[in-house]
Amino acid sequence: MERYLCIHGHFYQPPRENPWLETVELQDSAYPYHDWNERVSVECYAPNSASRILNVDGRIDKIVNNYKKISFDFGPTLLSWLEEKDPEVYLAILAADRESRQTFSGHGSALAQAYNHVILPLANRRDKQTQIYWGIRDFERRFGRKPEGMWLPETAVDLESLQIMGKMGIRFTILAPHQAARVRKKGSRDWEDVSGSRIDPTASYEAKLPSGRKICLFFYDGPISRAVAFEGLLGSGELFAGRLLGGFPESPPSGPPLVHIATDGETYGHHHRWGEMALSYALQHIETNGLARITNYGEFLDIHPPTHEVEIIENTSWSCNHGIERWRTHCGCNSGGHPDWNQEWRAPLRLALDRLRDDLSVFFEEHGRRLLKNPWAARDDYIEVLLDRSPESVSAFLGRHAVRKLSEKQETEALKLLESQRHALLMYTSCGWFFDEISGIETVQVLQYAGRALQLADGAGGGGMETGFLERLEGCRSNIPEHRDGRSVYEKFVRPGMLDLRKVGAHYAVSSLFEKYEDRARLFCYEVEGEDFHSLNSGEARLAVGRAKVASSVTRETDRFGFCVLHLGDHNVSGGIREYRGEEDFGTVLQEISGIFRSADLPETLRAVDRTFGADTYSLKHLFRDHRRNVLKMLMKKPKADALALYRRTYEQNAPLLRFLLEVGHPLPRLFLSAAELAIGSELREAFEAEEPDLEKINGLLEEAGIFRIPLDEGGLAYALAKTVEGIAARFRAAPTELSLLQSLEAVVGMGRALPFRVDFRKTQNLFYEMLQSVYPVFLQRSAGGDERAEEWVRRFTGLGEKLSIRVTGE
Repeated sequence: MERYLCIHGHFYQPPRENPWLETVELQDSAYPYHDWNERVSVECYAPNSASRILNVDGRIDKIVNNYKKISFDFGPTLLSWLEEKDPEVYLAILAADRESRQTFSGHGSALAQAYNHVILPLANRRDKQTQIYWGIRDFERRFGRKPEGMWLPETAVDLESLQIMGKMGIRFTILAPHQAARVRKKGSRDWEDVSGSRIDPTASYEAKLPSGRKICLFFYDGPISRAVAFEGLLGSGELFAGRLLGGFPESPPSGPPLVHIATDGETYGHHHRWGEMALSYALQHIETNGLARITNYGEFLDIHPPTHEVEIIENTSWSCNHGIERWRTHCGCNSGGHPDWNQEWRAPLRLALDRLRDDLSVFFEEHGRRLLKNPWAARDDYIEVLLDRSPESVSAFLGRHAVRKLSEKQETEALKLLESQRHALLMYTSCGWFFDEISGIETVQVLQYAGRALQLADGAGGGGMETGFLERLEGCRSNIPEHRDGRSVYEKFVRPGMLDLRKVGAHYAVSSLFEKYEDRARLFCYEVEGEDFHSLNSGEARLAVGRAKVASSVTRETDRFGFCVLHLGDHNVSGGIREYRGEEDFGTVLQEISGIFRSADLPETLRAVDRTFGADTYSLKHLFRDHRRNVLKMLMKKPKADALALYRRTYEQNAPLLRFLLEVGHPLPRLFLSAAELAIGSELREAFEAEEPDLEKINGLLEEAGIFRIPLDEGGLAYALAKTVEGIAARFRAAPTELSLLQSLEAVVGMGRALPFRVDFRKTQNLFYEMLQSVYPVFLQRSAGGDERAEEWVRRFTGLGEKLSIRVTGE
């Protein structure tokens, strides 16, 4: 009897975008990466697209795309981020699904996912429908086919959600074994109780729905999945393969068995380092030795349709022992990091958001009818705009749904209504309740979505809802006394970040002192057209006076502003902004303030700015986070260089004495060690970031650091060197005949391998492996023909492979 194996990975990250900028901002906790999406992509999504299989010598024998051999789903919001920020990985995921269709009898391995990971049983029917429909349409746009299966967030299930999925063409989903209630053989009247995870996970099942439709269900192997996720099974590819094979029953009760597991996809690499390699090895070992047939759910259903019916236990999930209470009550499920905390805030938070959703829905329906033929049908179809925000796409959408040709103001109002609904859906992202504290970043994120939904509704004429919402948030008690409750968290962490066109204009005005903009500049999801700009200098002081048109690419809202910003040096920036009042008024302001500035009367210039633009002033504090960080780096460059030069002189002047103190065993003064640490660390960072690293200088600095046992920023230095090596490798790939680039690459990689910390050369290895297949055979053939330069190239390329731990055939 044939045996089948399927491994499913649920890949998901909570949406982290700033709701006002539609982008993920800098997250220092993800250092040395820009944000957690980038970090998890480097540790998991990218490695699984190019996973290593090692030979007996520990060198890379193959690099394979794991997604081609497993079943997987990716959250739509995560795929949107990957498409923009990591397109190489994104394209590898899409390519894997295309290839899987050829491997698995026409069945692609990718599954759809409900749009932004809400707990569907806790959503109302209308939201369930939109979440499922958006997930399907997002999938179709990216993968170019209709999805056969859909992943339920947290596997949280109820019959209504299954009915909607079935109606929309979804054929199957995957559940945890404890979510099955009873089974019976088709045609039989006798049910067997399988509650408590007693269902046979090696078979597929059919569930009859109240509507008369049917949907197929798979119940993954709980013990093996748990061992993969939480018990360290991925520490060995051989043990992993053995455990999978051990899941096959000796006498399958329901026909040819399917052993299948499901875990978070991030298990393979992010949660467990090298987990993707254990996955690659296990799959290759099982497949090449004919121990089981690798398949996916769609193919297995075609070959072996369900022979049994199943009934589920509604309102259950894979990550809460109490059903779905983790997302609405203090049920006892938490991350375990703070045993003295409680999660009593979960219930009032859900109640507050439910009431807000209902208020927003009433407003959307009442006001939307004036602009849209069917507001709820328009909301479902709004996914087409989210997938393509081009002016043509938005206009086509409005053409389909508007009750008539709308004015520009009416178009903006309609888009604000729809965007308010989008954020009302986003505010239910499951992570907002999953963790321990209402002031945590995940819960603050859903409160930001709520704040944006309120602001958009207010801008469309639906004011007055925030007061009641904040009052209800007062019932969400924080575990941290200084945060008090949900209302305080909202006021501290949500309201200060709210943006409008004026604040975007203020950012443009302040940043214009430090960045030269084109006539048309894009600031995240806004477009700014500089209509007039004047810059003056007086010593270290600078003045910028201008006017600009600011437009939201999301709502099409526009406004014009005049501005004036004064930079007095260092971080001292003060400016004002107001609605544009015409050419004559602007000319008067320009003449008056620039005249005062030219007289070098800076205090009077500040007073003139205040008189003209009012008491609301803007400074560097009001810049968007990433831009503010860049400006501050710029401002700190000289002071930092001066300070480092002083530290370096201090260290160099006292280095002989420090060496003597070390020799005689005398404690080294912390003051001098600090100077050495800062000076050497900074020089190393600069040396690692150089386009052509000075290896002699780097080795000397490392020797100094070793002598005095100076702690290094290993993560930051490794990241910097990896990026530098990737740059050299890319130049070599573009000009493979350049021996000097090959020599440089070999030398720098060799130095990196000798460092006292690990450098991730993964991207360089990937590029080398590609060249090993495409470029190396050409030079190897030339070398065999007696071409001396080709012989040198092959020798050095082989040496580079050795340093990159890649087996080079023919060496």
